[in-house]
Amino acid sequence: MKITRIECIPISMRLKKPIKLPNVTITCLNTLLLAITADNGLVGYAESGDTSSWYRGESQASMTAMISDVFAPRILLGEDPSNIEKVVGLMDQLARDNNQAKALVDCALHDLKAKSLDVPVYSLLGGRTREKIPLGWVLSAGEPEKVAELAIQVRENGFSAFKLKVGRHTFDNDVATVREVRAALGPDAKITLDANGSWNYEQALTTIKRLDQYNLSFMEQPLAHQYRDSLAKLRERINTPIYADEGAQELGDLREIAERRSADGVVLKIQKVGGLLKAQRFLAACRMYDIPVFCSTLIGSGVESGPSTHLMVANEWACQFISESMGPLAIHAAWNSDDIPIDEDLAIGGQRFAGGFAYPSEGAGFGFELNRELLAKIHTPGQQHRFVEA
Repeated sequence: MKITRIECIPISMRLKKPIKLPNVTITCLNTLLLAITADNGLVGYAESGDTSSWYRGESQASMTAMISDVFAPRILLGEDPSNIEKVVGLMDQLARDNNQAKALVDCALHDLKAKSLDVPVYSLLGGRTREKIPLGWVLSAGEPEKVAELAIQVRENGFSAFKLKVGRHTFDNDVATVREVRAALGPDAKITLDANGSWNYEQALTTIKRLDQYNLSFMEQPLAHQYRDSLAKLRERINTPIYADEGAQELGDLREIAERRSADGVVLKIQKVGGLLKAQRFLAACRMYDIPVFCSTLIGSGVESGPSTHLMVANEWACQFISESMGPLAIHAAWNSDDIPIDEDLAIGGQRFAGGFAYPSEGAGFGFELNRELLAKIHTPGQQHRFVEA
């Protein structure tokens, strides 16, 4: 089996309901679909998830160029797609960072390899450790009372953790929102906050001290990723646990976090660490350092969220913690897969969301069929659809 064709397709998906963060409102997702074809006719697919330049520093155009101009001609074309370890190693030699582009290649290769063996991807990751994944939900920002009302709906639909996004200079509203959500959900609900590194040390210290009384499960990335010493100092002065996201990307980051004691846990996204192979290494290092892991995803269709679901049911360390994989639910403003019309998502079939849990597909690869009719309608205007062949 040899790779004969690489195809990069930029797509845009409008959200049924905008996702409101304190400083921005998201109405449309711009993502990249990758197709890797082998000489036996099998095709492996992967989707990047939202290309947030502020989070990953990558775009549809940059990922298309990296894959089409570098990875395809120098590594992929003519290679056996089963040799994922080899491919990942070569990508790391040829490109510094670019982890979202690397994750696309890695996930598409896992899909293709699993299809060639006629097994689900989770079988390549060690087999199935649990049947389903308990999920958290990201709550849109807004008036504290309205956010609390939505939190109750989220819980009624089976979700077991509640993330609040906070932003720059919204401190009083952030504290008020936590207060209202805690009052609405009671003392045992798992509530988290995510600042995406937007606070400085003084803002974080002052605000988190105000939040300590509300017994948050953790505060995610209050400071920018490079300020590990400040994060360690902050951690000593507050009661709320701190989790690193942007500051926990490479294995060396995990070592520094453990040595500096700068975080109580970390957030794992496949796109951030560079794919399923690297995610397994990431989880192994977390086990070695005894670091809890909150597994998450970028927002995308059922194509994007499938890899995380397969990883999270397979990996025994990840299985011990809560996860967050909204995927197509966020796009379609739905609580369950059955609420999404079959012709309106890019993945037909595949993993399933129901009652606040995610279930992996049982079919070969990631187990979905690509919705080609929809794909033809959602090409991103002005972005180039590229393919490279052997």
